Amino acid sequence: MNKIVLSALCFSLAVSACNYSKTDENAKKAALRKANLTLPTGFSATIIADSLGPLRHLAVNKEGNIYVKLNALKDGKGIIFLTDTDRDGGMEKKMAFAGYPGTGILIKNGYLYSSSNSGVYRYKLNDKEEVADTAKGELIVKGLVDKNRDNSKSIAIDNQGNLYVTIGAYNETCRKEGSGEGLPGCPLLDSVGGIWQFKADKLNQSYSDAVHYAKGLKNVVGVDWNSSTNTLFAMQHGRGSFDDKFPQYYTAQQSAELPAETMYELHKGDNAGWPFIYYDQFQKKQMQAPEYGGDGKKSVQGKFLNPIVAFPAHLAPNDLLFYTGDQFPERYKNGAFVVFHNQSPQLKKGFLVAFVPFKNGKPCCDWGVFADNFAGIDLNKPSGPIQHRPMGIAQGPDGSLYVADDLKGTIFKITYSGDKK
Repeated sequence: MNKIVLSALCFSLAVSACNYSKTDENAKKAALRKANLTLPTGFSATIIADSLGPLRHLAVNKEGNIYVKLNALKDGKGIIFLTDTDRDGGMEKKMAFAGYPGTGILIKNGYLYSSSNSGVYRYKLNDKEEVADTAKGELIVKGLVDKNRDNSKSIAIDNQGNLYVTIGAYNETCRKEGSGEGLPGCPLLDSVGGIWQFKADKLNQSYSDAVHYAKGLKNVVGVDWNSSTNTLFAMQHGRGSFDDKFPQYYTAQQSAELPAETMYELHKGDNAGWPFIYYDQFQKKQMQAPEYGGDGKKSVQGKFLNPIVAFPAHLAPNDLLFYTGDQFPERYKNGAFVVFHNQSPQLKKGFLVAFVPFKNGKPCCDWGVFADNFAGIDLNKPSGPIQHRPMGIAQGPDGSLYVADDLKGTIFKITYSGDKK
């Protein structure tokens, strides 16, 4: 039984059948439209902003207003600040700043932190958690590798003032150019394929100032600090095809179904094994990568960090959030929401938000689909273009969830009004 089927045992899903309403020119709440998402019973979703551009991660301040990153500049700006000026739920005011694109963004200790593709900035916030002066971004980290592939720099901050920055690998298998042979020892690992720890309050840091916190992570876009466990969690993008260079060991179908997308709980010095291994979710084993002598049968156990959750291949986990609010039912408290940006060729399922229940700081049962139908079409029998691709997720001050879409620039707000018992 696959995880999608199992999810039905954990969640009672109900489809919100409301279609988008036509915009009323004179309506104050024109931006508030029911979203055609599939959600568990008691949950509903609205569209609170639209047509913003290629959105990435987002952060919600204590007033319920939203900072959202852009993957490409729009009118020369890379951050949009959306304000609900009359408290009706719609974002009436829009202001843009920061002349760089990127992914990571968060609010911590009186500052807005925002990453470019090569560094991290911070902006001082006022009492309402609004940027006091958008022209005064302080450069915290600079000079990180950016070669235009898997170059997102996602960020997290712990409660001791440490900043964690993910740096993806531009060569996803660490192969020698034009061959299937892996570079001995993978020298790329000194500057990519991991997570680096900096100080959140120190300016102009570079690699030489950092702690190489975790290695062997091909590309992490979803990362979050779990305050209940005081540890860092990360979602790794699995590698690409096997059969292109190793058809003697792997079929095209195996390339479509392997390897797993993986969640890790990280501590200083951990090594998840990329590019030397991959995780096979069917065998539930770490397997030796073919670039380094593997043949699809050789397993490697005990040398590298094991994932705590394995998902189907090629779903592209692009954000991670541990829920700390009180609005949702108790089973969601301290559990993990994962945003999947692609679809699994194996399951014909994707473009969704998944939920992993946690108990005592560990996953306690199978993950399930929480929010679905962002695509707006039947992925088994597509009848048209995909409507939305979820990218980022954030929690609001009232415990609502906000999900950003990078296809049409839409922001969804998910709330719960059912029986909490």
